Amino acid sequence: MNLSKRCEYGLRALIDIGIASELGRPRLQVSELAAKEKLPVKFLEQILSQLKAAGYVKSKRGKFGGYSLAKRMDRIKFGPVIRLIDGPLAPIRCVSETSYACCTCPDEVHCGLRMLMLDVRNAIAKILDRYTLAEIVEITLRKLHRDKVTPLFLQPSMRFVSILP
Repeated sequence: MNLSKRCEYGLRALIDIGIASELGRPRLQVSELAAKEKLPVKFLEQILSQLKAAGYVKSKRGKFGGYSLAKRMDRIKFGPVIRLIDGPLAPIRCVSETSYACCTCPDEVHCGLRMLMLDVRNAIAKILDRYTLAEIVEITLRKLHRDKVTPLFLQPSMRFVSILP
């Protein structure tokens, strides 16, 4: 499995929005998210638009506008978000649950490669469908706190700034 850059940036945006929410920032502007990831604003807007259409984020226009989570963080699991942006988790189509297609193997039932790739898909899905945004935000905040680092969106002039003087 290989995440596209689009998916990677979408997941990072969700994590950043979740972190901001936990730190008292109800919304983040797309320009703040794009600056942190060094992305073109238009590209990130396209990703956020897809996440918004699927009900993961919501937006508010205006001076104090931006993006916020549309669901509780403990209700957002990584597997469905990845499937939304990148499609099936299966390394080959004949083991996909959501996008199955016959392979060229003459005996699919006894195909060793298919059995291996089925185990791979199941292992990936088990992990990605288990972890929630809340868990990843908690882990990230714990590490940021341990390292005494403040995220960019709390210190707009720098990427990371020490919390201590």
